Amino acid sequence: MTRVLVARLDSVGDVLLAGPAIRAVAHGGRPDGGDPNDVVVLCGPQGEPAASLLPGVSEIYSWSCPWIAKPAPRVEKGQVDALTAFVADSRISEAVILTSFHQSPLPLALLLRLAGVGRITGASTDYAGSLLDVRLRPGEDFPEDQPESERGLGIARAAGFTLPAGDDGRLRVEGYPDVRDLVGEEPYIVVHPGASAPARAWPALHHAAAAELLEGAGYRVVVTGGPAETKLTATVAGPSAVDLGGRTDLKTLAGVLARASVLVTGNTGPAHLAAALGTPVACLFSPVVPAIRWAPYGVPLEILGDQDAPCKLSRATECPVPGHPCLASVAPEQLVEAVERLLGGVSSLSTRRRVRHP
Repeated sequence: MTRVLVARLDSVGDVLLAGPAIRAVAHGGRPDGGDPNDVVVLCGPQGEPAASLLPGVSEIYSWSCPWIAKPAPRVEKGQVDALTAFVADSRISEAVILTSFHQSPLPLALLLRLAGVGRITGASTDYAGSLLDVRLRPGEDFPEDQPESERGLGIARAAGFTLPAGDDGRLRVEGYPDVRDLVGEEPYIVVHPGASAPARAWPALHHAAAAELLEGAGYRVVVTGGPAETKLTATVAGPSAVDLGGRTDLKTLAGVLARASVLVTGNTGPAHLAAALGTPVACLFSPVVPAIRWAPYGVPLEILGDQDAPCKLSRATECPVPGHPCLASVAPEQLVEAVERLLGGVSSLSTRRRVRHP
């Protein structure tokens, strides 16, 4: 097999969104034929658990990238040498570098060239010289306002890799456990109140009120969150919802979401994990990034939040507007109505206008 490196050096959600591109590279799909490829995924430490769930991945190499990771590690010769030695020793002949609009593939392309990679594809607004063999120009070769997973698939396609027949290009994960011992057999709605960036978080008491309203309407509620979020999940769960705060790693969370009727969360990694499992998402979406690019992809969806708030497109991690109006303006009752629309199979017109579905 040809060994191809696919790089996505960000966090959980970004790596999940790279899944269709990774499957295309694994399949091969070039007009001249050939066998399937052996895909090595290069990701950051935060994205490694997501990469382990993706079909088509043969090997994962975790590397904390100084120009992408936050907080950024210092650039040290030993760190760079470790990456280039791995690539050189792994018989990698080709690389596909997946980036978002605000990132450049060129620093990594330089390191991969030094490690002996013969063919490199990426999207760059800057002149790439001999660093890229296939260079896509954002805004010229493809539109910037498209779902992030489609952007990645377009970069893979430019390298000559296409999905196999019958693959619809949606997100997909595998290898997650059966979690009935945690959640039971009865249907439930998952509420995931945490977010990696405070600017993307709905207020905790709004979540708690929505959970109470959902339970009052007869729905069973399961609340999830990481080890550092147990106080938050306890507040949201209250006395009667199932509180799984601190009890799920990413694979276990995938098992929980796979059985859920709907996920309630912000624009964060679990939203993309739910999309990869086909679970509808009521997404409290802060417009610091555009929904057309970053909303959960390919599943029934409700987008909540003022998408024209002053923080729009700011990429802020801390809310720059007093009172956090883009999300705080969403009432718990509106969230419950959105959940019920998803359960009824009809999303709102406003969501359909904001997000293009495959």
